[in-house]
Amino acid sequence: MDRSKMRTYPLGKRRSKVHVGLFGRPHRPGDTFAQFLEGLPRFLGAADLMEVARAIVRARGAGRPVMVAMGAHVIKVGLSPLIKDLLEGGWVSALAMHGAGMVHDFEIAMVGHTSEDVDAGLGTGEFGMAEETGRSLNRMIVEGVGRGEGLGEAVGKGLIRTGAPFSGQSLLVTSVAAGRPVTVHVALGTDVHHLHPEASGSAIGEGSYRDFLRFCERISGLEGGVYINLGSAVLLPEVFLKSLTLARNLGHPLKEMVTVNMDFMQHYRPLTNVVRRPTAEGGKGYALTGHHELMVPLLAAAVKEEGRRLGISPAAEHWRRPELK
Repeated sequence: MDRSKMRTYPLGKRRSKVHVGLFGRPHRPGDTFAQFLEGLPRFLGAADLMEVARAIVRARGAGRPVMVAMGAHVIKVGLSPLIKDLLEGGWVSALAMHGAGMVHDFEIAMVGHTSEDVDAGLGTGEFGMAEETGRSLNRMIVEGVGRGEGLGEAVGKGLIRTGAPFSGQSLLVTSVAAGRPVTVHVALGTDVHHLHPEASGSAIGEGSYRDFLRFCERISGLEGGVYINLGSAVLLPEVFLKSLTLARNLGHPLKEMVTVNMDFMQHYRPLTNVVRRPTAEGGKGYALTGHHELMVPLLAAAVKEEGRRLGISPAAEHWRRPELK
């Protein structure tokens, strides 16, 4: 091969993916958080974080929904106050969780602590045997479902009625008090309160199915909105996919939406059922990887700063209850 005949071009004329205008800037002592965000490099995860924050701000400014479906670990690493703040401030318009999230939220509201030592309790048969979790939580479910409520509403209202000492830290209570839809999606046999004699499979199943249908109704209005799967690796991504296909089958196109999966590692189902499949024909999906206790505060603060920078605050939702039967 005669390399003397090789064709070349000037480096300055080449189109490049990386240039100094996108580089990060070192933090200076005394900088504001807005300045910290401005100093992030505009590549990969940092760029995606700011794009997601911008999508949330624009969606809520236009009255479109921002839905968060979260796993229990979010509560266990102390992030309830941040989710609560976003709910009360109108940046998050609807919340979903699975059964473990409901259990941890209930225990936080009742006694201010949760997450037992499973290894220590399993050998003695004491794991999952907390009296209030078995008796009071199941009672709230049975009574609330008997009134026609779903699980999220039943437990949220039950905590309010009982005057739970730490109800100010409860996301179920916050959602009910703020008028935000909250749904709980349960797999029977997976949560500790299912072990207790007060548990009613029919009430748990009926309440969870009501919440599934209410979740479908919210998904049907997601056009132009944002859906965030926060730390659920299996259950909630499956619920989202089934809700999405039902809504589309009933005539809701749902082509232009932003979907986000946030977790400390990326799993098959969230990447497939939340990020890739729903946005295959429109919209955009994002995967933000990192520890919840770092990523959620970053995103929450970025949303507020973007709202301030763009002069946008949450508007009333343009959503009406569709016919989903």
